[in-house]
Amino acid sequence: MALAPVSATAPAAASNGLGLSFQSLLQIILTQLTAQNPLQPLDNFQFVSQLAEFSQLQLSQTLNDNVTSLLASQSATQAVGLLGRTVDVTTSTSSSATVSGTVKAVTFSNGTPEITVQTTAGATIANVAISSITQVM
Repeated sequence: MALAPVSATAPAAASNGLGLSFQSLLQIILTQLTAQNPLQPLDNFQFVSQLAEFSQLQLSQTLNDNVTSLLASQSATQAVGLLGRTVDVTTSTSSSATVSGTVKAVTFSNGTPEITVQTTAGATIANVAISSITQVM
């Protein structure tokens, strides 16, 4: 029984579609090796090649996890850097008016930063998404 070739999109498919860990992939290889026909063993070159592809898959998954973590940290750092700054934000009302105010607080909802803005008129707008900021002064 030969292992199926791994395509160039395997890292994305394995982490997103299959949801398998590297340990699970090694278990699949072990199962295939124990179930192979002893009269038609797997070619050594093909076996080593596929092991290297699984190793690359694990490295790709680890890199993806690290980049995701880095992006979350960068977003948090940028949000905290807004504290005390004057910003223009687009409100989520039907008029989509732009309001100016000072960032008074940063909160995190499911890892996404949101700010609290105190407007020049004295009103407080909470849970403003960072993406709604149109200008930082």
